[in-house]
Amino acid sequence: MMNRSIIKYIAFFAVMTGVLSACRIGKTYKTPDVNTGGLYRGVAATDSATMAALPWQSLFADIALKSLIQEGINNNLDLKSAVQRILAAQATLQQSKAAFLPSLGASANVTRSKQSQAGLNFPAGVTINTLTTNYQAGLSTAWEADIWGKLSGTKRAALASFLQNDAAKRAVQTQLVADIANNYFTLLALDKQLEITLETLKNRIKDVETMRQLKEGAVVTGAAVVQSEANRYAAEVSLPDIKRSIRETENALNVLLSRPPGPVSRATLASQKIASDLQTGFPAQLLINRPDVQQSELAFRVAFENTNVAKSYFYPQLTITAQGGLSSLQLSDFFNKSIFYNAIAGLTQPIFNQGINKARLHTAQAQQQQALNSFQKTLLVAAQEVSDALYAHQTAIEKEDARGKQITALQKSVEYTQELLRYSSATNYTDVLTSEQTLLSAQLSGVNDKLQELQAIVNLYRALGGGWR
Repeated sequence: MMNRSIIKYIAFFAVMTGVLSACRIGKTYKTPDVNTGGLYRGVAATDSATMAALPWQSLFADIALKSLIQEGINNNLDLKSAVQRILAAQATLQQSKAAFLPSLGASANVTRSKQSQAGLNFPAGVTINTLTTNYQAGLSTAWEADIWGKLSGTKRAALASFLQNDAAKRAVQTQLVADIANNYFTLLALDKQLEITLETLKNRIKDVETMRQLKEGAVVTGAAVVQSEANRYAAEVSLPDIKRSIRETENALNVLLSRPPGPVSRATLASQKIASDLQTGFPAQLLINRPDVQQSELAFRVAFENTNVAKSYFYPQLTITAQGGLSSLQLSDFFNKSIFYNAIAGLTQPIFNQGINKARLHTAQAQQQQALNSFQKTLLVAAQEVSDALYAHQTAIEKEDARGKQITALQKSVEYTQELLRYSSATNYTDVLTSEQTLLSAQLSGVNDKLQELQAIVNLYRALGGGWR
């Protein structure tokens, strides 16, 4: 009869729980409304095609660069740490799911107790065994009903946190791909600048010999010889700085690859071919293509669900606990009429902790607003990076065209002034010196123009959310 009563009570509470669960007090999450119109300054997007959809293997043609990027994805320590954060978030999600299930514990104990006969205050002549041994084994369980959505809100927050960490890992990868490519192109540009400077040094060493011969022929003075020597050393003194920059860039690249410092195998700047169809798609696509924007929105979702959870603390908590097993004072009777059980169902309504609950809710609401502000800022920064990269590419192309013409003109200027110096007294070595220095500066700047073009494409690719596919 008792068993049936307990079953009825449990069934009653289960039905009531189902009814009350429909009274969920939390809000349903939806993506914040953000205005993405006009985010791409000066770009009127008419097509959803975007270079962000390209796998990084398709963006780059350089085999050495692709090998380095793959090595970085396999070994980079920041990326490995991001994977571990995903695993930790996954464990938290599993823990939040387990909260819906009742807990179950088993116990077995033997209690040996001695009572004071005088302390029991029995009438005279009545005797009782004051030394007892109690044998007990049983199971206990407890279950909290998710009436107001506290457990489900916690689970949704844990899921959003898991997805947030996954987005963070993809954001790390997109940045890693861009960093490796940009450092690689910087290395190639430095190689080219070293090559130009070495070639210039050879020419200036020849110039010194030429000036000495012209001095012997009384065509120029000793001042021209000294100036030519200074010009030679001006080129030579820049070599150590270029070599140092090469070494530092190699070391920085090795850190990204989780390698010790050492040389990096590479191609040449002239051999670089990179996708130049700079399709941006629509600004709204940043919400689905760019991992850090997704990460920021998911952080807002975590805060949103935490606010729902904070609201649930104002309402009563329904908990059902049950315990049962075997208990006997004699080991021989342990399995004979020794069954015990109890079940308790109760509602707990917070009364004196309203201040704590209000503070918890206000904190959660403030954190939710902060997360929303952060999400909106992340989207604006993403749009800024797209705009900057597009304009950097445009200006690099414009400079390359003008720079090529400048270098051609300067090369002719050097040739003409050198010839005039040989055969005309109207030209002195200062004219030659000026034209040579200007030519070297223009050649080095031309390398930087090419580097800017390549890095602008890489930065645009990352800004649009490419590199994680």
